[in-house]
Amino acid sequence: MNSTHAALQHELDQHSFWKGLSSFDWLWAIIVVLGTGYAYTRYASLMDGYEKGILVSTGASLIALGWNWKGIRALSLAVFLLSIFAISRYVHGLADAEADFFLRFLVSSQSAIMWMSALYVLATVTYFIAFFARSEFSGKVASVMTWSATAMGLVGLMVRWRETYLVGLDVGHIPVSNLYEVFILFSIITALLYLFYERRYQTRVLGGFVLLVISAAVAFLLWYAFDRDAAGIQPLVPALQSYWMKIHVPANFIGYGAFALAAMVAVAYFVRENAEHKASGGIAMTLPTLDILDDLMYKSIALGFAFFTLATILGALWAAEAWGGYWSWDPKETWALIVWLNYAAWLHMRLTKGWRGKPMAAWAIVGLFVTLFAFLGVNMFLSGLHSYGEL
Repeated sequence: MNSTHAALQHELDQHSFWKGLSSFDWLWAIIVVLGTGYAYTRYASLMDGYEKGILVSTGASLIALGWNWKGIRALSLAVFLLSIFAISRYVHGLADAEADFFLRFLVSSQSAIMWMSALYVLATVTYFIAFFARSEFSGKVASVMTWSATAMGLVGLMVRWRETYLVGLDVGHIPVSNLYEVFILFSIITALLYLFYERRYQTRVLGGFVLLVISAAVAFLLWYAFDRDAAGIQPLVPALQSYWMKIHVPANFIGYGAFALAAMVAVAYFVRENAEHKASGGIAMTLPTLDILDDLMYKSIALGFAFFTLATILGALWAAEAWGGYWSWDPKETWALIVWLNYAAWLHMRLTKGWRGKPMAAWAIVGLFVTLFAFLGVNMFLSGLHSYGEL
């Protein structure tokens, strides 16, 4: 009887969902289908069967995401239009990046990424101005800057993807193959996760805390680009010439971005907790309550753990194809396991032992450093099968 009632309730919920979609929701779906069809007809000759499947599933996911998060619609349309505009400016090849005004100063991959970097840093400063001055207007400006920076970062990656093919059809690849590209991806994903929770919790006071870690990533990105000339496009090493890279790397960095978000929320937790302990009031009391911060920290780590688990499984499948074995105790694999065990233990202690508050916040911050070493430290100090990611 209970199962019949549950099935009926599920059917009613489904009917209510479809009935609740507006004409703008369906218009969004049509736009995404048309955009996916355009990409397919234009670039299908450069794709294998797996890549075509990824394209179609990405389109379906974007429709669902746009139905549940209206802000992603404007972002997606802006990225699409700017990317198509930039690609259309490449008439004679990569040399156009210096000769064409719009490419040189706005929408070539490097120009767009420079805009992204500047806007993220400015947004960080503006969020803190809004926090200390309690200025709602400054908070809105910072939020717009963050959306704009994210758009320019995505445009930079989309245009760079096209630029790799302009170097040579045998060179073309999705731009998530080296530290320069994945630091851009990390910044974008962390910002998107923050913007989602900003909307969900209807507060901008956490923006400065979260964007600090993005600004740190931007600082590394700029150093790496100028000191090591990392922005240049290079052919993929054989191990990376696989469709697995297109799903393993993004899943990994959703995990990294969520863990970074959780750590910066934990910093805000300590600021709020210290203000409450001293009963000093002041600016710190404008932060969300400790319960909300604790809940946001938990949700971020749960999301990150889910995607990091998926990425680890995909990485094992990729390793079996590339190197003949699912696991080889390579330093990168070993530290990925350490990260996984760290957050598995965090979630276990929360869900089974009921741990909350300061110990979990401190653990989340320590977890970020563990993740940072797995992400960057291994590339700097250790070598192995993943040596193509060295600094």
